[in-house]
Amino acid sequence: MAKTSAISVRVSEETKQAVEKAAEADGRSVASYVERLLTAHLKEQGFLSST
Repeated sequence: MAKTSAISVRVSEETKQAVEKAAEADGRSVASYVERLLTAHLKEQGFLSST
């Protein structure tokens, strides 16, 4: 699926630092890490198909 849409969100400095650390530990960029978390949550909640 082509990635053509962007989402901008403001977070606290503490949250930003934590997500940067988590993304690095997972070997991902922040954008990739956040997308993975968001996609997993949306699938769990039934808002996004699992296919």
